[in-house]
Amino acid sequence: MKSLKNWQLGLLLIVIALNCAADEELYRPEVGEFPDIEKATSWRGELVFVDHVNRRGTLRLHIDDFYKEDRLHHFAMLPYGMIYYRGAPAELRDIPIGTNLYGKFYLPPDPETSAVPVIQKPKLGKPAENYAILLEDGPSLCLREGKSWQLSEVEIKGSEGTIIANLDREESPGGERKLTVDGSTRFWRGRELLGMDDLIAEGTWPESGKKSLENQAVQMSLTWHPRYLYQQFHVADIWLDEAAMKVASERQRQVHIRHIRNRWMPARVDSVDFDKFGKATIFATLYGGMDESLYADFKTGTGAQMAAAEATLRTWWPDHDGMQGKITGVTKTESTPEAGSSGIQIQFEVPLILEGFRPGLTVRIRAGIWPRIKPPIEEQVKSFEDRWPGPEIFSK
Repeated sequence: MKSLKNWQLGLLLIVIALNCAADEELYRPEVGEFPDIEKATSWRGELVFVDHVNRRGTLRLHIDDFYKEDRLHHFAMLPYGMIYYRGAPAELRDIPIGTNLYGKFYLPPDPETSAVPVIQKPKLGKPAENYAILLEDGPSLCLREGKSWQLSEVEIKGSEGTIIANLDREESPGGERKLTVDGSTRFWRGRELLGMDDLIAEGTWPESGKKSLENQAVQMSLTWHPRYLYQQFHVADIWLDEAAMKVASERQRQVHIRHIRNRWMPARVDSVDFDKFGKATIFATLYGGMDESLYADFKTGTGAQMAAAEATLRTWWPDHDGMQGKITGVTKTESTPEAGSSGIQIQFEVPLILEGFRPGLTVRIRAGIWPRIKPPIEEQVKSFEDRWPGPEIFSK
């Protein structure tokens, strides 16, 4: 191999310096602390892979108004990372592949233990921020911002159609869009699930040709289109009225409630007051993004159980090795809690402190009225079948 010329070496050193400077400018949250949401970077893309057990996956990023085939963005959720689907709290397992998602990301808190590859040179095309504090689908984002799509026109050609829709928001896919619909598109109206053929049969949409929709307000979930490289989208779901969106949110809310009750509330250990003979009082902040009814189950004077967990929120055998105790205090901050935090801290007395109950670490807590069961074996840490690989599962 020929040696580099002086100008080539100088150029290489400049590129390396620029990449290092870019890394230094990015914000890296501290392990065990809730980060500043204002310092998160926003990315959007199509969900193309999910490892729901380890709360990680892959997005095909949408950058500069185009999807990039070489911009696969492998991400992991922070332990306190919040997920919303159809306007309700969710898990990655609830979101279909192909769903367009919006997220806020940071650098990995600890690159040495990152569950996804650590990107060293973001300037070469791949963002380095790959730990998400927030991930949400289009309807969740619109509901949070108090916005909706406006349908101005529909055109039917055979078994397919296009709609002209507008969404007033700064980030694309905002503005006026030409979106495709067909027999796969689900139309939700009140408690009804309709198809495009149903709308045509009742005369709401034309059998062929164009019809004005008079800026009908709807919520929509967009998905993959064959011309995705050119910012084309297909409509997976349309909620035609507010009642339909509320029904969808409630169904997802109930899925979320069942999931957390069976796998327990995640929390961060803030501090520990040690007593004699292993007794201790643990102060822990419940993570944010959960349904309010779940937080209400943590009450002063009630029994509870705490189990150690990993940053992925996986536990070992919580109903067996978790420590029984009593909630002796519940406090809620009067100010707006930090992102990822519920602002609710519980004071929990245990007869014997465990190794995993250390400040800054994640635990899961079972309210006394919740089921005491063992989670599915594939979700446990060091299960009988260790099928879940590390970050090497993703291409570098």
